Amino acid sequence: MRELFDEVYGQSQLDPQEAVRKSTRGPQRKRFYKTVGMSDTADGFAITLDGKTVRTPSRHPLVVPTSAIAEVMVAEWDAQQEIIDPTSMPVTRLANSVIDVIRDEAQTQAVVDDIAKYFSTDLLFYRAGHPEALVAREAAAWDPILFWAAEQLGAHFILAEGIIHVSQPEQAIAAARAELPSDPWAVAALHLVTTITGSALLALALLHGHLSADQVWSAAFVDEDWNIEKWGLDDEVAARRTARQVDFKAAVLVLKAVAPSAG
Repeated sequence: MRELFDEVYGQSQLDPQEAVRKSTRGPQRKRFYKTVGMSDTADGFAITLDGKTVRTPSRHPLVVPTSAIAEVMVAEWDAQQEIIDPTSMPVTRLANSVIDVIRDEAQTQAVVDDIAKYFSTDLLFYRAGHPEALVAREAAAWDPILFWAAEQLGAHFILAEGIIHVSQPEQAIAAARAELPSDPWAVAALHLVTTITGSALLALALLHGHLSADQVWSAAFVDEDWNIEKWGLDDEVAARRTARQVDFKAAVLVLKAVAPSAG
């Protein structure tokens, strides 16, 4: 069922990453600075180039809430060579998106709403009908997460075979939605995990520490890994998956920094 979610990744109008991708298209800039650092401010940790605070694409100060996030961003900026490559700076891009896009409670809630939509069409609900080995592999990877959601969150979801839509109980959706965070940094990171994996339930399991990042990644690509085993891995799929994993790791890092319980 992996293909059902390929068109979703990066396409949401509320996707904070997409907003920053648009702002960074066009000619790339040469590296114009010698030193990279961070400074502790009243609002958090500011990233500095030659002692001056970096600005986001919308000209806001690039300030993050924890030193752990700042340290990674300093390393990203410091690693740039003659040309600045935004695709090699996933944590900086995510920070830009939080600062520029999710600036108040209403915007945070809009992104929460976008995550919650997945509780109606989550990857984990739609199962293969055959072959038996794939059916068993999906069940082994996904059933424990659904059991956890039912037992720990009170969210009882319905499974379907194939791609025919099945309506989920409103109580289950409401129970899962109630577990979503309100902190804009956690929301942005969780949104990115959700859109990459096609599963808000996997994102919640990560947030609650029920699954590790590696377990979430493996669960999200059960079907794709099955197809790779059978038919091999072409260059386009490999490149797309590598890019997704870069953004996924950045989201996990931010999520762990602002929500210590996250796996």
